[in-house]
Amino acid sequence: MKRSNEPNPVIMTEEDYNLLKPLARQAPIIREEMSLLHELERAIIVKQDALPPHTVRLNSKVTVVNIETQRLLDFTIVLPEHADMDRNKVSVISPLGTALIGFRKGEEITWEVPGGLKRFRILDVTAPVNVSRG
Repeated sequence: MKRSNEPNPVIMTEEDYNLLKPLARQAPIIREEMSLLHELERAIIVKQDALPPHTVRLNSKVTVVNIETQRLLDFTIVLPEHADMDRNKVSVISPLGTALIGFRKGEEITWEVPGGLKRFRILDVTAPVNVSRG
């Protein structure tokens, strides 16, 4: 049985892992244990066809709720060069992008973002139709 203080496992495809590894040192670090590098180090790497359904990956459209405020957020997680807040595209190296990558619909994440420590629940994940980089 998983201990309550043990974080949910991060699951990602080999393709996403290979794209994210070079970016890990560029990502902002608010807390070491909440960094992209830390998430990659603890990730379970799987083939694309073995990725569990509704897992957040690059180019996934994600709907989350801030548990404290009940504010809904809808966005797509993308590589940094494709980030565009006007088009709801959030960089995977941003705190929120890093927090969600590799987690699944229904899971809750507590993560340090510029506004402080926040708790989010993943309400929906739509897999990318085209797994291109943007």
